[in-house]
Amino acid sequence: MTTARRLAVIGAGWAGLAAAVEATSRGAQVTLFEMAHAAGGRARSTGGAAMRQGQTPRDNGQHILIGAYTETLALMRRVGADPAQLLWRGPLALTTPDGHGLQLPAGPPVPAFMRGVLAARGWRLRDRLALLRVATGWLLRGFRCDAHATVADLCGSLPPSVQRDLIDPLCVAALNTPMAQASGTVFLRVMRDALFAGRGSADLLLPRAPLSDLLPTPALAWLAAHGAALRLGHRVQMLAPRAGGWQVDGEAFDAVVLACPAGEAARLSAEVAPAWSASAAAMRHEPIVTAWLHDPALRLPRPMLALAAEAEQPAQFVFDLGALGLAAGEFAFVVSGAAPWVERGLPATGTAVLRQARQAFPGAFNGADDLVLTALAAERRATFACTPNLQRPSATIAPGLMAAADHVQGPYPATLEGAVRAGLWAARQLC
Repeated sequence: MTTARRLAVIGAGWAGLAAAVEATSRGAQVTLFEMAHAAGGRARSTGGAAMRQGQTPRDNGQHILIGAYTETLALMRRVGADPAQLLWRGPLALTTPDGHGLQLPAGPPVPAFMRGVLAARGWRLRDRLALLRVATGWLLRGFRCDAHATVADLCGSLPPSVQRDLIDPLCVAALNTPMAQASGTVFLRVMRDALFAGRGSADLLLPRAPLSDLLPTPALAWLAAHGAALRLGHRVQMLAPRAGGWQVDGEAFDAVVLACPAGEAARLSAEVAPAWSASAAAMRHEPIVTAWLHDPALRLPRPMLALAAEAEQPAQFVFDLGALGLAAGEFAFVVSGAAPWVERGLPATGTAVLRQARQAFPGAFNGADDLVLTALAAERRATFACTPNLQRPSATIAPGLMAAADHVQGPYPATLEGAVRAGLWAARQLC
């Protein structure tokens, strides 16, 4: 670029931060707007009271990264955040408290998957062979399926134990949508890039620091150091075209990136792109509930364990935050695809998680008061509902106006990697 291009990025979640950093790197003069007083969007640290008391700030929910998140990891490094220090890394393990389930060994992806399946505990030999046969079929078909297929359709021939211990946890972890409603096409893309793309792509990467330390805080510092204007606590009210560009609350820009949630993007684009606005507004969302429990004596064999989620047992995963160096004796129980539990109310969900924890770890507690529910949070619009044939809004809204968020058209579900890639792509198109 021979002259600096004025670019407005509306939204400082992971997509907006990626767009702002990329555009600044390309010489654009960036102004970053964010309605909240902190960056990070749906993957942030709440801070506040915890920091005032000298404690580790609590995140707004538990997040998982994987080794295939290449663009996210590269962006962290670019703004000075070291993934090796900030993330615990280990081979994919979806094992329950009794040790049943799949654990992948190190090595090339296809042989590692085969070895992991054959060594899985809790499955009969014919169950393991059935999984290998189905996965081989996915591989031979290039991880493609009918656009109408659900994950339940893809995996209906698998034994119930494999569906319960592997497919269902993978589906809700990646798509936050129950198997019966989740897109088979997106699920296979995730399986391809995570389990079969390359050495280490399936590795679990779990935060060992507050989420804001992974990207939001260092990205804001990087942007400020490189001349970007940061407008935190500013909710944009008006977006309008002007000759050769756009106006954002009366301020002139050459181009704009809408990196805000679908509903907010729909509001801002309603006058300038009604059809795009309607498609963004029509998106359905799935909630995630996180319950934090405390017990000073409990230790998990791994930082993350899968749980048997059933009718009265809502959580699919539990994380040992003490093992990750965050908060000793603190455990995050995660309920994905949580719409039925949100309807029942957070108090009922918390009670059910407490009961589930006692059943999952029998004998771990000396008395009825040893395990305490310390916090409960619902991210009611955590992800879009990733269903078959979903028509996601295009990244291009109008000339000089792009959308960048995990809900825009793309191959991935609502993940941090999807958000980062959308932000990078929008900035590269406009700069």
